[in-house]
Amino acid sequence: MPPKLKTRTLTALVLAPLAIALILLAPTAVLAVVAAGAFLMAAWEWTRMVGLRALPIRGAVIGAHVVAMAVLWWYRDGAVWWAVIGAGVAWWLVATLWLRRFSFAVAPTHENASLKTVAGLFVIVPAWCALLQLHASPNKGPWWALFGLMLVWVADSGAYLAGSRWGRTKLAPRISPGKTWAGVYGAIASSAIVGVIGAWLLGTRHLALAGVFVLAMVTVVASIVGDLFESLIKRHANVKDSGDLFPGHGGMFDRLDSVFAALPVWAAGLALLAA
Repeated sequence: MPPKLKTRTLTALVLAPLAIALILLAPTAVLAVVAAGAFLMAAWEWTRMVGLRALPIRGAVIGAHVVAMAVLWWYRDGAVWWAVIGAGVAWWLVATLWLRRFSFAVAPTHENASLKTVAGLFVIVPAWCALLQLHASPNKGPWWALFGLMLVWVADSGAYLAGSRWGRTKLAPRISPGKTWAGVYGAIASSAIVGVIGAWLLGTRHLALAGVFVLAMVTVVASIVGDLFESLIKRHANVKDSGDLFPGHGGMFDRLDSVFAALPVWAAGLALLAA
């Protein structure tokens, strides 16, 4: 096993059981606090990547995230909650267009740093709301939340293995030279298997099973967009990783970039299928 893959695997073997136990065993309120802590760590890394240097300013940005989360938790049963999740879905459509213009906001100006800082709110806060919305659902909520995360985890592993083995044609060489179309196909194929099995185990049948399968594929595509968007920001910042918190995996944002994009799509899609 290559050293990098070995390090990534060992790190994942430590982190995955902790995440699974938290999702399946903890009350939603506890998950909200722990997830907020992890997401805010990612937001802190984001402030550095987008060009904010002064610690008071970075602290103020994190404070804005905290206030937003606290207010939304208070109104979590209302339309505002779903509006934020919907805004998260819409944001990733915008991010897809941004990926087509590598040079947009690349200059290290105050205006571009401000734009990317605001973008960070749309990346992080809707994903936090979506995770808690999934988890709090009375119909096997923790399992559906875990299902969505497993789609991302499996897609990430499938992309890495397929890309390492068969990757030839680059997906977006200016944004992320290491990503290939073979990796995309590996992500979709591996998560398709998990999508069918997971939906079946959760009691989904017939047309509903097909709907969840399609949603799973859309969610994986969103996760790829999330990964690419963070890569774009890292290229702008000329850094390899968002941090060095996890051996072989980089920082917290490196671990959550795909999750940030996938969760709002997964939560909104499940709500539409249940309507």
